[in-house]
Amino acid sequence: MDILLIILGAVCLITGLIGCIAPVLPGPPLSYVGLLLLHFTDRVSFSTTELLVWAAIVVVVLLLDYFVPMLGTKYFGGSKWGERGCVVGTIAGLFFMPWGIVVGPFVGALAGELIGGSRTGQALKASLGSLIGFLLGTVIKCIVCGYFIYVFVAAIF
Repeated sequence: MDILLIILGAVCLITGLIGCIAPVLPGPPLSYVGLLLLHFTDRVSFSTTELLVWAAIVVVVLLLDYFVPMLGTKYFGGSKWGERGCVVGTIAGLFFMPWGIVVGPFVGALAGELIGGSRTGQALKASLGSLIGFLLGTVIKCIVCGYFIYVFVAAIF
């Protein structure tokens, strides 16, 4: 049974890492499930504190994944209109997977800025911020999943 759980855990970790780039899959939660599967084997026993901290990290990363594009818009000089447009674009992008989650915040921020009366150059700059925010969120997810893979491999060997 342990071998089956280890194999399923490894599959979850690899799928989770792929999910960091493919927006259809929830990367960090899948990787966390991989660690949980390893925990249920006789080979490794993580502490409750470790499991709770890792779960909290997964929740924070999931929340950041939705807010970082909005923060990027704001950091690059976007107005409230751009931030709201980014949120609307993010929600709308969920219906047009997989590319909608990348393009949605960008187009939403651009439309919001243009509706708010910003010039085209400023609107594009704010939209670029949402795209950079999205990419930063992807990097953060990859780091977390990479860490989970490291913990998994270190625990097995």
